[in-house]
This record gives sequence, C-alpha cells and structure tokens, in this order.
Amino acid sequence: MAFRNNRINHWAIAIILGLIVIAGLAWVNYAFSKNNPGGNDFLVHYEGTRALLYGGNSPYGDEVATQIQIAAYGHPAQGDEQQIRFSYPLYSVILFAPFSIIKNYVLARAVWMTTLELSIVAMTFISFRLVEWTPPLWLQALILLFSLTWYHSVRGVVNGNTAILVALMISAILLLIKGNKDQAAGLLLAITTIMPQLVILLISIILIWAVYQKRWVLIRWFFLTLTILVLVGYFLIPNWILQNLWEILKYPDYNTAGTLAAVLTELIPSFGISLKWGIFTGLGILLIYEWWNGRKEHFSRFLWVAFITLVISQWIGIQTYPDYFIILFPSVILILAVCDKRWEKRGPLIVGSALGLMFFGLWILFTLTARQPYQNDQNPVMFIPLPALTFICLYWIKWWVIAPVSTIWNESP
Repeated sequence: MAFRNNRINHWAIAIILGLIVIAGLAWVNYAFSKNNPGGNDFLVHYEGTRALLYGGNSPYGDEVATQIQIAAYGHPAQGDEQQIRFSYPLYSVILFAPFSIIKNYVLARAVWMTTLELSIVAMTFISFRLVEWTPPLWLQALILLFSLTWYHSVRGVVNGNTAILVALMISAILLLIKGNKDQAAGLLLAITTIMPQLVILLISIILIWAVYQKRWVLIRWFFLTLTILVLVGYFLIPNWILQNLWEILKYPDYNTAGTLAAVLTELIPSFGISLKWGIFTGLGILLIYEWWNGRKEHFSRFLWVAFITLVISQWIGIQTYPDYFIILFPSVILILAVCDKRWEKRGPLIVGSALGLMFFGLWILFTLTARQPYQNDQNPVMFIPLPALTFICLYWIKWWVIAPVSTIWNESP
C-alpha cells in the first residue's frame, strides 16, 4: 500500500513539474511572439480559419488573402513579398480551430509554438521506440536538446510551420503500424493529408505495402477517414476542392524556389530545363525500384523504404521548402541508432560528433548565406545539406537495417 502511494505521489510530482515547465515554455514563447512579429506559416491558417468560422468567408478568397497580408505586412503584399495565401485542404481548419478561438494573435501564436515544441519532444521519444533504441540518459538528453535547437526545428517553430505536427504524426503512424494498430494508423494517415505535398509519396508506399501485407484495416480506415474529412469540407464550402486546386496551381508562382531543380537553377543559372527531368527521372526510377523490392518485406525493410521515400520526396519535383525538412528527423534517429548499435563502445562518441556536425554545420551555413529581406531570409543553398546527408547515410546503413539476420533490430524478420 505504501509503495502504491509512493508511485502515485511520484506521478503527481512529475505531472506538476511537467505543467510548470509547459507554462514556463508558453510564457517564453509569448514574450518572444510579442517582441518578434511573424509566424506567417501559422498566421495564414489562423486568419483563414477565423474568416471561415466567424465570418463565413472562404479562406481561399482574395478578400481573406488581403486580410492575411495586411496582418503580416501592414499592407497588401507588394513586389517580392510572399502572397501568403491559404492553400491547405479545407478540412485542415479542424486542426487550427482550437487556436483560432484565441482572439489575440500573439497569444495564439505562443500557444501554437508551445504545441510545436512539445510535438518535437514527443516525436523524438516516439522515434526512439520506432527504431528500438534506448541510448544512455545523457545521450537522450543531448538528442532531445538537439531536436529542439537545430536549424530545422527552430525555423519551423518560429515560423509556426505545421510540418512539425505532420512529422509527429508520421513517426506515430509508423510506430502504430509496427504495433499492428492499423485503425489508429489509418486514421492518422488520412489527417496527414492536411499537407499533401509532404506525404503523397509516403502514403503511396504505405498503401502498397499494406496491400501486399494484407493489412486491409489500415487501408479501410485511411479511405474512410479521408472521405469524412472531404465531406466535412464539402458541407462548409461545396466547391472547396476546386478553390483549393486553384490555389495549389498558383502557389509556385508567388513563392521562392521549391524544388531541387529550381534551387540548382537559381544557384547555377547555366543549368537548363533538362536538369529538372533528369532529377525527376533518376529519383523516380530509384524510388520505384525500392518500392518494388520492399513491398513484401518485414517491417524493418519497410521502415527504411518509408524513410528513403520521405527524403526523395523532398527532391523529386514536388513543391517543398527547407522549413519542411523536420519530417526527416525520424530518419536521422534511425541513422544514429544504427551507428550506436553497430559500433557499441564508440557509438555514443560517433552519435555526439554527428549531432555536433549537423547542429553547427547547418547554423553556420545559414548565418553565412542568409538573406536580409523579411522573415523568409534563408538562401536556397539550405535546400541541399540535410536531404543529401540523410540520403547518403540511409544507403550507407541500408544493409544493416534490411539484412535478414541483423543485430540492429530485436524483431525477427
């Protein structure tokens, strides 16, 4: 009885301390938001959701777009300023609705930033479980600190980027699939389509693998949930799909380079249109090859294919930005886990060195190449390092992950 009471007391203390930490984090975020206007990635969906729920206006309309731009710049977008228009599927307002209740944008942004930071923490621990890795506590603390302070996390949190929540959902989906919890996995997989450009290829391989594995529950729950989400949007705005498609088609015209080919063309103007098709063809063939070989394989092979799919999807020609590269973080955890398990005694040193290289390398590169005008000041060169490094390392560890007999994984093939 005394032992049970002690456990209850320990949990109560942990919960109280956790709430204090969260409250402190929210306060810091509020102070930051108050003194540093921005968070445009959140602002556009906050204002768009409020316009729909409280004014009955389509978030895709020009009137709402102008309202968003005035909130961001103090005037309608001009010159080389980004248009920052609402371009997510309409059912994404379900995600933003709880935050849109907060009338004060600074407070809403602070709460959103806190949510994103907690999501990064959750994603880190889920990734540990996903790759069956329990590093020493000091190394866990170091990785957690890295996860919150490296370039792609900080930029995502400051800008209020929804890709962090999608990254959390992706790691959770893969863990649910591993645990045969296909109902929840299918439901979450459908919700990730709030950012379809990030997950369209990942969803494809998950569904292909699910067919060959006869995981019909996962497939049914994905399509059932997606149908419900689309119908929710239909009841709000009957022609929302056409409006959304129109915004998607316009999106590349008023945004910075969002594909590897466009970035390389901007960095090296001598590169021509053939580069675009060469990248698309080469990566497309490689992706099909990996999908075909991994369609019937055990989970560890499937996980590797899912991660390489996420990397390739950043470069194959789908519109994306370095702000979204946080979705590659679970892949980084897999790479670090394999290094730690493979080299045992030297593993922690290798992991720590890799974290230091990524942390300082990305921040130094950003600092040396940053552009000054307004919030979106990163140089296109930031499009290259993380996907390139992750791509190379995933192929470097491939055999240790997918081998029929492996010391890296505890599961049997």
